[in-house]
Order: sequence, then C-alpha cells, then structure tokens
Amino acid sequence: MPRSTILSLKDKGQSVAFKFVHTADIHLDSPLKSLAMREQGLADLVGNATRQVLSSIVDLCLSEQVQALVIAGDLYDGAQTSMKTARFLAQEMRRLDEAGVEVYLIRGNHDAMSKITTELELPNSVKVFGGRAEVVSTNWNGHPVAVHGISFRQPHAPDSLLPKFKAPVAGAFNLGILHTSLGGAAGHDLYAPCTLPDLQAVGFDYWALGHIHVRKVYEGQTTVVMPGIPQGRDIGEAGQKSVTLVSVADNGEMTLSERCLGAAQFERVDLSCDGIDQWSDLLDALQRTIRQARRDFEAEHLILRIDLRGASSLYWRARRDQDLLFAEAQVVAEQLGTVWIDKIELGLTAPEATTQVGAVGELLELLEQEGPSDGREDYAALRRHLPTALRGMLGDDEDQEALGLKKLAQQGAQDILARLETDS
Repeated sequence: MPRSTILSLKDKGQSVAFKFVHTADIHLDSPLKSLAMREQGLADLVGNATRQVLSSIVDLCLSEQVQALVIAGDLYDGAQTSMKTARFLAQEMRRLDEAGVEVYLIRGNHDAMSKITTELELPNSVKVFGGRAEVVSTNWNGHPVAVHGISFRQPHAPDSLLPKFKAPVAGAFNLGILHTSLGGAAGHDLYAPCTLPDLQAVGFDYWALGHIHVRKVYEGQTTVVMPGIPQGRDIGEAGQKSVTLVSVADNGEMTLSERCLGAAQFERVDLSCDGIDQWSDLLDALQRTIRQARRDFEAEHLILRIDLRGASSLYWRARRDQDLLFAEAQVVAEQLGTVWIDKIELGLTAPEATTQVGAVGELLELLEQEGPSDGREDYAALRRHLPTALRGMLGDDEDQEALGLKKLAQQGAQDILARLETDS
C-alpha cells in the first residue's frame, strides 16, 4: 500500500505518476451578516474571496497540470438559489474541462440544502456523487484509479457512511471522498461520524475528507487528509488556509504539498500595553502594531483583530474610548490599503497600585466581592436560536459555559464603570 511522505519524489529518484488537488468547504458566497453590520466593504471583500479562492484553485490545477480536482463537500453555503453563483461555478468547471482535468464532487451538509446542487448543469468531466456510494474507475497517465464517493441526501447525517462504501478495486489507486466530522470537533455537529481506524480499515490509499475547517493530516498505510477551509470567513477561522496538492509516484508513494491560496487572511494580534501611560504613546503603539502585522503576513488582504493586553493606567480610558481606538486603527489600515480592522479587544488591567475612589471605587469593590449574576437561564434561551457553529462559543460543557458567562458579565460591568469614570 502506498505511503505519504514529506520528501520530494524527485529527491528520492521517483517520477510523478499523477497529481490531484484536494479541497473542501469552499462555502461559495457565504453570507457575512456580522461583518456587513460593521463594515460593508469588509463584508464584500470576504464574500468575494470565496469565489476568488475557487478561481485560484482552478488556476493551481491548470499550472500543476493535475489529473483531477477533488472537492469533499460544502462547495456551497446553504439554500442558495442565485443563478449568478451557478454561472460562476459552471464557468470555472469549463476551464478545467477544456484542460482535460476531471472533477470529483460530493455534497456535504450545506450542499444538501442548496437547489443549485441539483439543478446546475456541469460538463461531463465533473462527477457529482449521489446519495448512494459509487465507485468511478478512471485512468490517470496510464495508471488505474478508483474514485469512491457518497453525498449527503439530507442536511444531517447522524450515522456513519463508511459501511456504504464499496470495497477497494484491486490493482488501482483507491481514493475515497467523505464529508465527516470524524470523532467530533468544537463548533461542529456530528456528521457521518467515524474514527481514523475505521477509515484505515477500509483499505483505500487516500481519504479526501471535508467538513472540519482546520487542516489535519494523518500519514501511514492509508493517508487521511482534512484540508481545512481554503478561505477563512471570520476571526474564528484565523491564520493561513490552504488546499492540498497530492503527487503520486510510480511506486505509489505520495507527496503532500500545502498550498495557501486565500485572498484574505484573518489574524489575531496582541499589543502589550505594560507601562504605557500616555494616550499618544498608546496610539503610536497601535499604529506600529498594525504596520508590523502587514509586514509579517503575506496574504493579499489582512484582516486584524487587535487585543490590547497588560497593565496600564489607561485601563479605564481605553474602555471608555474604545471607539476612538478603533477609528485610529482604521485610519492606519486605510493608509496601507490592504489591511482591515475586524475589532479592537481590551484585555487591559489596572496597575496593581491603582485603586478607584468614591462611588466608582465602591461599585467596583462590590462587583469584585459578589460578582454579577451568571445569567445561565437567559443564555440557555438565547443559545437555542444561535447558528450551530456558534453554540459552543462559550465552551463545550456546563462549567466552561458558566465561566464564559461570568467573564462576559464582568467585562460588561467594567465597561459601565469605565463610562462612569471621569478624566483625571
């Protein structure tokens, strides 16, 4: 059975038999309501970035002269009916078809809600797997390949789909495509759950997975890859995102190459404010942090969430004038032209020697002693109406959720106190 390797096939004296690109979770035209409420230009940038990354994936396929593109589910983002999206996708698929690149696509939980999935006419070179497991026998550069896949019939798949797959084809490179949460991940409901040993036991050479938005590679007798989302859509998907280029040698060995194609990249950046006591110094530090971040990250567009941390006598003023800090950051971002500010977060604390006096000090002492109400009942009612991806934002068990609520309540109390505090 072939093994994956981090070494170049050329370094090992092996020639490349065939290549394919593996991606998933593109979420074309994903709605960005939270961003749109704050900054329409930013929402437009990230919304269009999902299309741009698909075009970049097609460009990669053409430049690398691969034999196939494998999309392991969630090409769409939900119950979309936009024919503009349909035309765009058809155009990109035609580019691949004209170059002789095959496409293998399964429907994930989001695709199952999309009417486009069932109505769109694509070139014959695009294979969209149905709700029953299928195997397609093909030939890549003279090497027999068997592509196995199954799509979601409905938006939910609570049971494992592995028993439905057909056995490996003898003498062929067997590639399986599956949209699955594996054993589960924070922020993701269980979809077609299975385990790594389950996948390895099937006997395929490569499993092309989708659904979890974080890249993970499991190498061995069976190579299992979760490529992650190729284009982040919010700060919860910070960092570089990528697709996987797979090169297979004549002897079956594989080289996995991570390719970062996203047009926009979300990043969290910390700004230490220890010892900063003058407002002008804080603004200077904020400007330097933004400019340094632009130098540090290579993405075409950089979207920053800046977290002010440390102990500073500006603790109260920063909370009171958080909108001014955000405006200052936006000015610098606009000057750079390729930087956007998602949010300014305040993790500042007051210096230990600093105490509040008067009514504000008494209120602060009372809050520190008793703490605000945990608000569990109110949040429980709210949680039922949250999107699935946000239900675990405060934690995945009762204790984590209670701690998260307490921190939010304390932060809200501090914001109120900051607005009560007058300039010294």
